[in-house]
Amino acid sequence: MSSFNQSIFHPEVFLLTGIPGLETSHTWISIPFCCLYAIALSGNGMILFVIITESSLHEPMYYFLSMLSFTDLGLCLSTLVTMLGIFWFNAREINFDACIGQMFFIHGFTFMESSVLLAMAFDRFIAICNPLRYATILTNSRIIKVGFAIIIRGTTALVPLLLLLKRLSFCHSHVLHHSYCFHPDVMKLSCTDTKINSAFGLAIVISTAGLDSVLILLSYVLIIHSVLCIASREERKKAFGTCVSHISAVAIFYIPMISLSLVHRFGKHAPPLVHTLIANVYLLIPPVMNPIIYSVKTKQIRKAVLKVFLSKPI
Repeated sequence: MSSFNQSIFHPEVFLLTGIPGLETSHTWISIPFCCLYAIALSGNGMILFVIITESSLHEPMYYFLSMLSFTDLGLCLSTLVTMLGIFWFNAREINFDACIGQMFFIHGFTFMESSVLLAMAFDRFIAICNPLRYATILTNSRIIKVGFAIIIRGTTALVPLLLLLKRLSFCHSHVLHHSYCFHPDVMKLSCTDTKINSAFGLAIVISTAGLDSVLILLSYVLIIHSVLCIASREERKKAFGTCVSHISAVAIFYIPMISLSLVHRFGKHAPPLVHTLIANVYLLIPPVMNPIIYSVKTKQIRKAVLKVFLSKPI
């Protein structure tokens, strides 16, 4: 009994994992990761810059897009230090409190991005189904309130979840499967009862990303119904065209998230490399792809970005 008690501990550090089996090649592997981070940071930074500086983009749709870019920047910066630290310096150790802090930002920005995508779906719904009231419904003051609500919603539920995590004891390996701290990954290392943590975590996911995905799907059902009632084929095509970018953003956000959740829940015997790759795709692909999608598919954003690059200094 005493030996078991001695094996229970509250770790001062966890060990993060890079790419399992390819540790000797981490320096070379860091090159594509650096490129992805550079694309994500510069792309989302550019989107924010053109929306702030270009008066023609001071409209609800682009305000929501700026929120999406902000959350993508937050996600990138939340993992940048630990991931590149592993690849460049083999700096795998992370303090337990720092791990809790990183989880707060990763999960917080993830839930905020889900809320932003829901707000963007509502924006498309109003623009297509009730265009005459668009300007009166989505006023600047209401958009600001939506922005604050997104931040509060994305962070408040995480505080009790992470406090519950701090009460756990650990008696197994303190090696995590990812290059960043992820709540289900840390929770699996505990040797005490985690039913409350699991139930509360599941409730948060269902009430945020789960509810958001259902409401986004419902909004597009109503949008499709409204568009199909339009007599002109060209008008229908134009209406659907305004939704392509958002649908793409929803897909590249939710598909990796669902994949990672399934791997954590049912992939106990999956190779460690699978866990690592899906975890990296989950956090890196949306921030990389969103600015590319909106720059290519949205004419106003494309023109504003080209204006920045092609403008000649005085």
